[in-house]
Amino acid sequence: MGWLFVLLAAASEIAGAAGLKLYSQRKTLRNGVLYIGGFGASFAFLYASFNYLQLSIAYIVWVGIGTAGAVLINIFLFGESKNIGRILSVVLIIIGVMGLKVFS
Repeated sequence: MGWLFVLLAAASEIAGAAGLKLYSQRKTLRNGVLYIGGFGASFAFLYASFNYLQLSIAYIVWVGIGTAGAVLINIFLFGESKNIGRILSVVLIIIGVMGLKVFS
């Protein structure tokens, strides 16, 4: 159950980051709800995950998935650069998060 909450928290964070980008471009109610609602839901799910997982693991996985997801969303939805250095950096984030989980 804790991992489900972490995944929902990360997905909500990604939605919040996309909403933040959209809100910075056009201040509409829909973009504001996506931005505030995404980040709000993200923190609520992360908070719920602490009932099942250690804070250090849940937080690192949330940050890793959220960061990698936000980068990928910005590449594919907002046309940011998708050079090999950025893709390799996302892969390194994922490897780092997996390493922290394996060696904890």
